[in-house]
Amino acid sequence: MTIPDLRQRGLILFEAISGSRAYGTHLPHSDTDLKGVFILPETEFYGLDYVPQVANDTNDEVFYELRRFVELLLKNNPTMLELLGTPEDCVVYRHPLFAAFRAEEFLSKLCRQSFAEYAVAQIRKAKGLNKKINHPEPPQRKSVLDFCYVTVGAGAQPVATWLARSGYVAAQCGLSNVPHLTDLYALFVDDTSEQLHHYRGLVRDPDTSQDVQLSTVPKGEVPATYLSFNRNGYSTYCRVYREYKEWEQKRNPERYQNTVQHGKNYDAKNMLHVFRLLRMAEEIATESRLHVRRPDRDFLLQIRRGEFEYEQLVTEAEALVARVEAAFVASSLPEMPDKEAAEQLLVQTRRAWYAERQRLG
Repeated sequence: MTIPDLRQRGLILFEAISGSRAYGTHLPHSDTDLKGVFILPETEFYGLDYVPQVANDTNDEVFYELRRFVELLLKNNPTMLELLGTPEDCVVYRHPLFAAFRAEEFLSKLCRQSFAEYAVAQIRKAKGLNKKINHPEPPQRKSVLDFCYVTVGAGAQPVATWLARSGYVAAQCGLSNVPHLTDLYALFVDDTSEQLHHYRGLVRDPDTSQDVQLSTVPKGEVPATYLSFNRNGYSTYCRVYREYKEWEQKRNPERYQNTVQHGKNYDAKNMLHVFRLLRMAEEIATESRLHVRRPDRDFLLQIRRGEFEYEQLVTEAEALVARVEAAFVASSLPEMPDKEAAEQLLVQTRRAWYAERQRLG
């Protein structure tokens, strides 16, 4: 089933322009996102192939089946609540039956979790991005040997430094385990002119190896030094490097260029959503109302333009989180939406829809 199918078959209950255009924070080049609610025909609803939602290829047009819509409303999902609070100038179509669904009937203290905790996750995401921008990984990936150190007197130095200062190369070295000591190895050097000991070197391949490699060492050989492999450090580095490269490949080019251009080293659109969500959460807790079209549009667009320092925004956001928490503790909202009333509304709407379809033939 596709969105054109929904339109052709007349299955749409509600359709609206969502996102920045509904919030009032859009720019001239902003995308137009569409979201809505549809209802499955009776035979398909009762059959085995229930379709909870339908989206286009870019996922900027998403329609939710009525049951899925109500399920998410009962969890105080922000997207579903925002649909019910869509400004009239963004409503594309509303079936008369859909008028019975009102955001105020579903608001509850669950919004603390669904709005505020999501915003907190976005703050963590912003911090992670800030770190990636300010401390980018070098293009040349580090190898196992960059995490290997050798003992020198009472201290240690990188194995590459020790090799260079000692006049050795890795190929003439061999390693053997030191019993009972994890990731510590005796390092032997083959000083014979023809490399008679046939040591295997320190790693199989400096560019691809994930571990040091051991050699067979003749009896009686004395280690030149001892080598320690910081395996945990290497493992952490590999994870961070992989995450950085994935982010580099998947990042939104336009948003990244905007981040670079305003020079504040944070994703301005991400931080805009942090404050939008937190302020909406505070309004819900104190006013029991949902303001989708943002009265603080100018402030949010200042964030979008990068007019604030990153540290200032994070500090203000964390203070706002504390305010939101306190507001929900004192709020008169119910702990959760009325499931029984929501289910009754769902059933009534579906029955009325199916009865209308049968009447129209």
